[in-house]
Amino acid sequence: MSYEFYKIAHLIGLILLFTSFGAMLYHSAMGGKKSDHYRKSLAMIHGVGLLFLLIAGFGMLAKLQIHWPWPGWVLIKTLIWIGMGGSLAIIYRKPKFSIYLMWILIILGALAAYLAVLKPQ
Repeated sequence: MSYEFYKIAHLIGLILLFTSFGAMLYHSAMGGKKSDHYRKSLAMIHGVGLLFLLIAGFGMLAKLQIHWPWPGWVLIKTLIWIGMGGSLAIIYRKPKFSIYLMWILIILGALAAYLAVLKPQ
C-alpha cells in the first residue's frame, strides 16, 4: 500500500480519536453514568481510532524505511499514543478535571503533529 493510503488512514484515526475525546469529555463533565449506552460506543470509537493510528503509523514508518532503533520523534509519538489510550480511564474517573484534560489532549495532539511534520532528530 502507498504512503498516501497510510497517511489518509492515519488522519481517519485522528478524526475518530479526537471526536471520541470531545464526546467523552462532554459526557463525563455533564455527569454521564457508567450505565449510559453512549459510553460503550464512545469507547469503541476511541479504540478504533487508536488502532487506525497505530497500524497507519507503522505503515508510514515502513514506507519511510525507518527501522529500529527509532529516532527520538518516533519514540515520543509512541508515548503520546500510549498516553492518549490511557486517558480514557482518567476522563471517567476524574470528571472535574475534564477542562484541564481537554487542553492536555489538545497540546499532546499538537506536539504529535509537530513531530510528524518536522521529524526533528
